[in-house]
Amino acid sequence: MNEKDNYLKYLKPEVVSRLSSMELRARLVVEGFITGLHRSPYHGFSVEFAEHRPYMAGDEIKHVDWKVYAKTDRYYVKQFEEETNLKSYILLDSSASMGYSSHSVTKLEYASYLASALSYLMLKQRDAVGLLLFDEKVRKYLPPRSMNSYLFQILIELEKLKCGNKTRLDLILHEMADRVKRRGLVILMSDLLDDPEKVLTGLKHFRHRNHEIIVFHILDPFEIGFDFRQDYIFEDMETNEKINTQPWHIRRDYRQRVQSFIDYYKRGCRENRIDYVLIDTSQNFDRVLVEYLIKRKRIGG
Repeated sequence: MNEKDNYLKYLKPEVVSRLSSMELRARLVVEGFITGLHRSPYHGFSVEFAEHRPYMAGDEIKHVDWKVYAKTDRYYVKQFEEETNLKSYILLDSSASMGYSSHSVTKLEYASYLASALSYLMLKQRDAVGLLLFDEKVRKYLPPRSMNSYLFQILIELEKLKCGNKTRLDLILHEMADRVKRRGLVILMSDLLDDPEKVLTGLKHFRHRNHEIIVFHILDPFEIGFDFRQDYIFEDMETNEKINTQPWHIRRDYRQRVQSFIDYYKRGCRENRIDYVLIDTSQNFDRVLVEYLIKRKRIGG
């Protein structure tokens, strides 16, 4: 296995889960992603970290990086923190249902690895990133900052993240939409296991305030396909309600209901110009990072 293949393995959730720290997970996911871009269907999609920007008329000559000029024969000036032009808010659902897993990674773990990688990527691009952790109420809020040192505060919170109580997603969305004044990018990571109509109303509140939104709908593959092969007692992780059933007997009806649930969100998001991305926790992280970069580019980054 060559060096590039070594990096690509860090796009796999089960590999990332075995790494020793959130900082290492974030760095290796992003480096694996960048290494793999040229091999993916997104060939030619570039990632430019905003350490420098092209020289423009009116820039002071003293800010030109002559070392870069010597290597590239092009004029670049060093990017300053005050030139940050995007604030991003990662809203991460840490309710009890996010603790489910049919394999090595729970929905909450997957979301936390994804949030750490996105935070790493955003700060490398000199964008400001903030983090909100919630269940039925806000558990932690770190407002957007663009300093590289801010990454450690975010990663510390993600490292110690545990599942909480029930979901009240609609209330959280309305609370944050009222709190966030400046237009930005809102990234919601959740299994969306709440009243879909109320959730969409909360998302529309953000759109009403002119925010851009990406919804990463994170589900376990067994929640989508219901591929259980023997009798089970299923327990609701938020209400503790139990049901004893034979999965093969209800699989078809279950899949239809889940598909209707997903379609409702897809349609509602499309109608309100909200980016919706269905992700199952067995998928590599590269698709999600590409979705972010596409949105970032679309809104003028």
